[in-house]
Amino acid sequence: MVTRSSYFLELLNRSAISLQETFTATWGLLYSQNSQVFSDLYTDLRLYYRGSNVNLEEVLNEFWARLLEKLFYQANKQYFIGEDYLECVSKQIDTLRPFGDIPRVMKMMVTRTFVAARSFAQGLMVSGEVVRKVSQVQLSQECMRAGMRMTYCPHCRGMASARPCANYCSNVMKGCLANQADLNTEWRHLAETMIQVADRFDGPSGVDSVVLSLPNRISEAMLTMMDNIEPINSKLFQACGSLREGGTSSTGVDEIMKRGRVTVEDRLETNSNKMDKLVSDVTVRLRDLQSYWVSLPNLLCSDRVATGTGAEDKCWNGMSRARYLPEVMGDGLASQINNPEVEIDITKPDMTIRQQIMQLKIMTHRLKNALNGQDVDFQDTSDDVSGSGSGMCTEDMCSRGPRLVKPSTERPIRYPYPPENKEVKASASENLPGINIYLLSLLILLLRR
Repeated sequence: MVTRSSYFLELLNRSAISLQETFTATWGLLYSQNSQVFSDLYTDLRLYYRGSNVNLEEVLNEFWARLLEKLFYQANKQYFIGEDYLECVSKQIDTLRPFGDIPRVMKMMVTRTFVAARSFAQGLMVSGEVVRKVSQVQLSQECMRAGMRMTYCPHCRGMASARPCANYCSNVMKGCLANQADLNTEWRHLAETMIQVADRFDGPSGVDSVVLSLPNRISEAMLTMMDNIEPINSKLFQACGSLREGGTSSTGVDEIMKRGRVTVEDRLETNSNKMDKLVSDVTVRLRDLQSYWVSLPNLLCSDRVATGTGAEDKCWNGMSRARYLPEVMGDGLASQINNPEVEIDITKPDMTIRQQIMQLKIMTHRLKNALNGQDVDFQDTSDDVSGSGSGMCTEDMCSRGPRLVKPSTERPIRYPYPPENKEVKASASENLPGINIYLLSLLILLLRR
């Protein structure tokens, strides 16, 4: 599978190879003696995309300034030209505009494309990191007890074949994943913004066109300067001073122009179908994942609840084989205040998940900046948080008594272990096995970029 990250770097490599091949043919010694200027440009572009602390505007400005020095030196080899003089030449680039409007247009297109591409790659990275850290959040003791009651208590009551009622399972899972569901709003915002960024990768000003057209644009800029070398020389001599003749050879301008006039092959091969497919694929995936966190309860319950005709009246409701009467809770922590299955202190949100919500907000903000062409810096992630727990089916777990929903301020209640029952004993990881499986599946999907 071709991923967006590898495809972008592949485009850069192809563009660099195209420049080397065409410039060797069209510019001859002028290129071969100054190839480092061009290779440095592509190196910096790769470093920028991979997340290095590279200022894209400075990279492009430096490239044009160095190119101006090299072309001026090549066109005036009959003179003695020192480093100080070349430095003066490069400082005149803004007022002289030897390359016409090409540097401005190229800067606008390259910045827009590279900022969008790098921010998109960062968005995928941050999304995967959020999933990884959320998957390490420890399930509460109340959640584990509710999971045991739903899964194993029918065995304790002699109803091994009874499966949980659908609404009963929903309330258990919504309670267990209440904090995770609070990721939904910012997760959706991030996905929507990433879709907008992905749309920028296609079309005439998309990734393929911009990256693969770099050799042509640079060559056109060089021809523009050589076409106007006499007035440019006049202005530079006026600004930086006259030069003393006695260099190594004649200017070689005629030879440069003759070779440069060779039409540079447009290497924009037919890649639109590949880019269309990549954009379409990532857009579909992002849309499918928008409601992931609030859909987890349904995903986890889908293969374990009672189904079929009359299932609602014959399912396990937590006490017996009968219809489940309580209403289904909403999504998120605040909606669980009256959850009949999982007691939750809604005044104490999980801090790891709150940190990840903030990470999503920050990333969405940076992506929106990228849509406006503003550069995006990579960010640090918070420290790892992990945990584990275990539980077993006790008589207390398999009964429902009056519960007071209030902030928990007392010491944890310790429940005595009953005689071991090998048929129903289980670990917490077996109570709700699907949670980490679904989170792992999402993490793998996000990392396949």
